[in-house]
Amino acid sequence: MVILKKGILFLCTRNSCRSQMAEGLAKKMLPKNMEIFSAGLEPKGVHPMAIKVMQEIGVGISHQKSKNISEIPINKINLVVTLCGDAAERCPIFPGKVERIH
Repeated sequence: MVILKKGILFLCTRNSCRSQMAEGLAKKMLPKNMEIFSAGLEPKGVHPMAIKVMQEIGVGISHQKSKNISEIPINKINLVVTLCGDAAERCPIFPGKVERIH
């Protein structure tokens, strides 16, 4: 049985601003059948300023939480977007064919 993966992971070090904002924007802009995730290598909580800025453009991220990459179902990911140099350097290897963009 072949499992089609249609998931995007936005990865940064702390999963507090950039990746949270990217997750919120992607969920608003991409087709609903896409699974969108964000995670950090050392999660520290969603920054209140990220929530405020996203509210200003009509994207609510206050319900999102900062997650460790170990909490993400990696079998659903086919694209990893790293949003900082640290994440790009420390990004783990994903099983199967997973595209990476920095």
